Amino acid sequence: MSNSTSPFYDTNRVIAIILGGGAGTRLFPLTKERSKPAVPIGGKYRLVDVPISLAINSNIKRIFLLTQYLSSSLHRHVQQSYRFEDYQPRGFVEICAAQQTAQSLSWYQGTADAVRQNLMHFNNHDHDLVLILSGDQLYRMDLRYILAQHVDNQADVTVATIPVNRDAVPGFGIMQIDHESRITRFVEKPKDPSVIDTLRIPNSHEDLYLASMGIYVFNRRVLKESLSDLDQQDFGKGIIPALIQNKRVFSYVYRGYWEDIGTIKAFFDCNLGLTDPSPLFSFFDPTFPIYTRSRHLPAPIIQESKLVRTMISDGCQIANSEITRAVLGLRSKVGSGARISNSIIMGADYFETPDQLNMNEKMNRPDVGIGRNTVIEGAIIDKNARIGNNVVINPQGKPENVDASNYYIREGIVIVPKGSVIPDGTVV
Repeated sequence: MSNSTSPFYDTNRVIAIILGGGAGTRLFPLTKERSKPAVPIGGKYRLVDVPISLAINSNIKRIFLLTQYLSSSLHRHVQQSYRFEDYQPRGFVEICAAQQTAQSLSWYQGTADAVRQNLMHFNNHDHDLVLILSGDQLYRMDLRYILAQHVDNQADVTVATIPVNRDAVPGFGIMQIDHESRITRFVEKPKDPSVIDTLRIPNSHEDLYLASMGIYVFNRRVLKESLSDLDQQDFGKGIIPALIQNKRVFSYVYRGYWEDIGTIKAFFDCNLGLTDPSPLFSFFDPTFPIYTRSRHLPAPIIQESKLVRTMISDGCQIANSEITRAVLGLRSKVGSGARISNSIIMGADYFETPDQLNMNEKMNRPDVGIGRNTVIEGAIIDKNARIGNNVVINPQGKPENVDASNYYIREGIVIVPKGSVIPDGTVV
């Protein structure tokens, strides 16, 4: 492999691997029926659209998505969204689902094991570098820069890192680097204050620490060697700390916006942050767009409503309502007199037909969407939920965590799961 002679490395020698995530228990109940990368974000996107789009925008054409947990909707979305024939010759997004083989009868046991079990698929493609990405993060990075730095450093492995404050340290792998950005120490999710003290970035005016972003660049040979140890199941817990001892492992320090969508609070804040006047992350960037499935839906229709800092997706129907700081997903339907604030309405997968609406009336069941004169604040209403008329949903005065028959409260946020029914007049 030759050293880079331009700002970017030849991406034709790279394959990208996106890790589809595990059970996503901290995002429950949003992950009750789907994997983390399949969770909707920004009204019309899925989390997995972010890493796939970053790879496409960075001219990386060969992308593998490793999936395991509740992956049906994720598979369907990717297959319907990314067809490269017209604009990326010889490009693809290939889904590698967990499967039993002669060598292994088990599910993926960790991030490294997921890659290990699919090496036979990667080896069918000529490449020098392997770029490993997470499927559940929100950020915008030109991945060619980390590839170029990797080659310039003659590195065996490069780990993307980001400075974080002390409060965030126990949730990440933290590392120390020398003056050349070579990683000299890696501690996975440190809890001991005395250990954390030793990991602080030196000569910094703030109390900052270098956290792993879960993004790695491996030389092909080094990746194969490191995965030969079958006892190592995760990159963060085992592979990376071991390689630091005898390989050239470097840090690529990223200083832009980045959020690991690991909790309900993080997901909630990221979505509502999109409505800010100057958001930290925006889908309105023509130079580095985020792609998703192209849908043939009608434009939103809004009747005599007041909307403040609200994102409205295709196919929405809003009647005489007041909506403040909210994200409305595809096909969201809001009845007259409704008031929605600081909430995420994920919308629906379908429009109800006249026959279905008549059946709802006969069954005394709410239509899909938000009913008349309903008040929603501080909530996430998942897809295909039926919220009746004169309903009140508000977490104020309630415990931080609640499990009910048709709703949950997590971190002070009310979540109505996918397909749930909240009858007329209910107060949550």
